[in-house]
Amino acid sequence: MSKRLFGTDGVRGLANELITPSMALELAQAASIVLGFNTVEKGTRPKALIAHDSRISGEFIGSAMMAGFAASGVDVWDAGLVPTPAAAYLVGATGSDFGVMISASHNPAEDNGIKFLARGGKKLDDAIEDEIEALYRSKEFRYPTGGEVGRIRPLTDGEDRYVTHLLSTIPGHQRLNGLKVVLDCANGAASGVSPDAFRILGADIEVVAAAPDGTNINNGVGSTHPEKLQEMVVKHGADFGVAHDGDADRCIAVDEQGNLVDGDKIMSIIAVAMNEAGKLKDSTLVATVMSSLGLELYLREQGIKLERTSVGDRYVLETMNAQGYNLGGEQSGHVIMSDYATTGDGVLTGLQLAAEIVRTGLPLSELASRMKATPQCLINVPGVDRDGVATCEKLQQAIAEVEAELGETGRVLLRASGTEPLVRVMVEASEQETADRLAAYLADIVKRELGL
Repeated sequence: MSKRLFGTDGVRGLANELITPSMALELAQAASIVLGFNTVEKGTRPKALIAHDSRISGEFIGSAMMAGFAASGVDVWDAGLVPTPAAAYLVGATGSDFGVMISASHNPAEDNGIKFLARGGKKLDDAIEDEIEALYRSKEFRYPTGGEVGRIRPLTDGEDRYVTHLLSTIPGHQRLNGLKVVLDCANGAASGVSPDAFRILGADIEVVAAAPDGTNINNGVGSTHPEKLQEMVVKHGADFGVAHDGDADRCIAVDEQGNLVDGDKIMSIIAVAMNEAGKLKDSTLVATVMSSLGLELYLREQGIKLERTSVGDRYVLETMNAQGYNLGGEQSGHVIMSDYATTGDGVLTGLQLAAEIVRTGLPLSELASRMKATPQCLINVPGVDRDGVATCEKLQQAIAEVEAELGETGRVLLRASGTEPLVRVMVEASEQETADRLAAYLADIVKRELGL
């Protein structure tokens, strides 16, 4: 049986190797039926919206997909270069039946990806992705002729509509006058909208890496390489900095002293602010098992519950949607505010953080320091039987011993990789030395007992 085409975040791989023009065209033809003609009233022509980040390959992939949609009888809005959360918002705002974002997020420029969005800009369920893949493999497509083929139209005001939406989310139309902000746009999809939004709200901004040329996305900049941003914040005496990734669905911050403020700390600040305003649904934040124990302990002190999920923003979203929670995210900076967005939104997160700094009159360093991150040690153990974690008696006994030693001051997490013979060992403790020692102890047992 062929390997499943869709991964945890759509189809992703090397452009022109895995993701070729013919693949993109045929995926579009399959999606036209599953997300389009199978969901609209009979006799109605479906509408799709397509967008891409700044990778050069997004142009040929997008052209192939628009051809596939139109050839199948679907009308297409071409939103061009916009962030992933903008594409999701515009699917709903234009009344499109579905959409697609062409991006490989924080990956290098040579990679790309195809992510489909359901009506309203929501992520697809696995079962729907499986339907698209089955049809893609069967090649049972639609071939209308004459006036039944679709039309392709540019959406010329997509960025403006998205920025207007972002501005509407700021509590009490809070201005950012007097706030000095450095923005690192990763030479990606945020290069236009993030500076525009902050500037319109009155912030004094310095911009880093906002000159995409098709090949420089994420290249030594952005949320996975924040060193330049840290340097610039201190150099310019800024109040804080924001680093996006290539498709701007995540945000990492830097305080006025040049210290990194990760997703856990950002979520802690926003969660407390929302809870105090009576806007945090059921006083609950949703985060993954990788979020710091320190986040959980701090939130508990503030009367907020932390609901944990498996690793991946899709699992955070599933829990939020199922339970009606309106704030969730990951340590990596994916923050989902479902009152305003259907996915993680780095520009939205940065604006909300800026508004809270202005509202409180406190420096980001003070707001972020209220949550004390518990020291973590993460060790990847390759070349092992990843399926043996739950069944190896000696390993389970060792985990129990470590948990007993840590008590309530730490925790243990062993995760099997979903794609390779690898087990991730994570230990949190009150002291870094303890976390390092116990993680190394468990990693040695994993290697000895599960080695291939």
